[in-house]
Amino acid sequence: MGDFVKGTSTRPADTADPGRCQCGGDPPGTVPAGAEERFRGLLEAAPDAMVIVDDTGTIRLVNAQTEALFGYRREELLGHPVELLVPGRFRAHHTLHRDGYAANRQVRPMGAELELHGLRKNGTEFPVEISLSPLETADGLLVSAAVRDVSDRKRAEARINELAGLVESSQDAILAKTLDGEITYWNAAAQRLYGYTRAEVMGRHVSLLATTERREEIDTLLDRLRRGEKVEHFETLRLTRSGDLLDVDITLWPTRAPDGSVVGACAIVRDISDRKKAEEELTFLYEQQRHIALTLQRSLMGTPPAIPGLTTASRYRPATQGAGVGGDWFDLIPLGAGRVGVLIGDVMGRGLEAAAVMGQLRSAAHALAKTGMQPRQLMQSLETVVGDLDVPDQLVTCCYVVISADAGEVTVCSAGHLPTLVALPGSGAHQLEAPVNAPLGVGDVLYEQATAVIPPGATLVLYTDGLIETPGTDIEDQLGRLTATLADLFAGAPDLEVTADRVLAALLPDAEGHNDDVTLLLTRLPDAPLATAAIDLPAVPESVPEGRAFLSKALTSWDCAPTADDARLLLSEILTNAVQHAHGPIGLHVCRTTTELTVEISDHSTHLPRPRAATEDEESGRGLILVRALADDWGVRPTEAGKTTWFTLKL
Repeated sequence: MGDFVKGTSTRPADTADPGRCQCGGDPPGTVPAGAEERFRGLLEAAPDAMVIVDDTGTIRLVNAQTEALFGYRREELLGHPVELLVPGRFRAHHTLHRDGYAANRQVRPMGAELELHGLRKNGTEFPVEISLSPLETADGLLVSAAVRDVSDRKRAEARINELAGLVESSQDAILAKTLDGEITYWNAAAQRLYGYTRAEVMGRHVSLLATTERREEIDTLLDRLRRGEKVEHFETLRLTRSGDLLDVDITLWPTRAPDGSVVGACAIVRDISDRKKAEEELTFLYEQQRHIALTLQRSLMGTPPAIPGLTTASRYRPATQGAGVGGDWFDLIPLGAGRVGVLIGDVMGRGLEAAAVMGQLRSAAHALAKTGMQPRQLMQSLETVVGDLDVPDQLVTCCYVVISADAGEVTVCSAGHLPTLVALPGSGAHQLEAPVNAPLGVGDVLYEQATAVIPPGATLVLYTDGLIETPGTDIEDQLGRLTATLADLFAGAPDLEVTADRVLAALLPDAEGHNDDVTLLLTRLPDAPLATAAIDLPAVPESVPEGRAFLSKALTSWDCAPTADDARLLLSEILTNAVQHAHGPIGLHVCRTTTELTVEISDHSTHLPRPRAATEDEESGRGLILVRALADDWGVRPTEAGKTTWFTLKL
């Protein structure tokens, strides 16, 4: 056997071996040559490094795997102590182990709970497992050592231990379960969260943690896991051992077998009760602040009055994102004599500053409009107001439209505002032609206006940019979409309230996702007056009785006799003032509706008369006081040519 192990014979070729059988067979203690070759073949085919040493620890035989594992050539190992393959710090201990094994020969399986290391030729160490087997030979004890490199396994075990430590020390509850819902793992955080010890839950169904009404939720989640789905950040309620309800965030993912099939599931559960409470408090505070801001804004916007004979529908939607207030406003201003002012504006920017500017501008615009001034004059005055506010870089878009129902006309002036649209039942919708003026706040702008004839029953559509300037869209495309929507809605004679809602639904399908205020105002022009009459008179005294006669004839034909005396008296006072103090020609225009009579006297003087208290010896100064006393309403408004004084009487 010694010759077999060494691989060469130790006897001279010509020396007779007394142990050899005379019949040609092998003597006792030797291995047949065929068996030796088979042994060597098996050794080389072994998957592990094989090292065979004698009882002195000398290496007698190695295979190719040993060369590959340790980095030595075979001839560098044969005949050398096996400690050559052992790190220096373990060699003394290894010698004692080897001697102990010689005294107690037995097969020791791979591993055997020993921490062993090998040493490569290049000096690097690596963990190994060694299986020892004693070989009794005629030449003495040999030991066969199967050496296996377990570096990868050790690294994997270390990683597993590291992950296990992380899982166990996690502040989030982590548990595992079968696809039937039986709990198979429960970390310390799960015990703290739910109050159950590991022993109390292992093997029990996970529905233990759900209220009765949420048991079906557990089944649904398990079905999703069986299909291989991952469930992320599922927020729900769970039940503790003491019966308390917890708001939790659960992430679940399927665990798989090596073949990819789903065999179970893991869950990370996080207590979000504090977060939910904080969110509720923040939501309450946000809603409270938003309510305060919107209340402030609506108080600044005011509530437009209901104007008899004028059908309107308005919608205001504050931005759902960002600050709760903005700079949108609109207003309806009764101007008398069947005329109505329609105003809409948008202060650029958001927040309380924009709302404050809006409130000041709305108040100023309303007061200026009540004077009866022309739209371009109002816009020119608002430009001055914006400049006086001393708000750097503040721009305001605004549009003012004056509706004159008896003339069937509208006069419009726009300061950089989006086009006003006109929708007529059965005739579609189009833009109202108006000069393009710069926004308020630019400075040194001469504002222009335009007058257009609009038939009774037509609807003016005014809006702010929040309706059509939405992220990711082109404003021209959105304007075209608004026009087309109105054309569809006005195919008949729609209700304006319903129309306003449908416009918002079409242009803003996401009611909770717009980041700018939205204002929409629909104003339907009133029906034409029942009758009108007009005449031009020279600025001479004879025009006073001529004007009274003209009025009397019109009132008689209109069956307005009860108001005839008051109407003639008031007309006389105003005509007399015009003849005495104004320039001709003097225009007399009379209009009758179902409810009132309106008389307008126009002249070419820009001087606006004002009531005053006359002394006892004065012959004049009482006319306008009389007008104010007898008329249901009266006023004076500037015109392009001069002024118009008017009064109305109820019928």
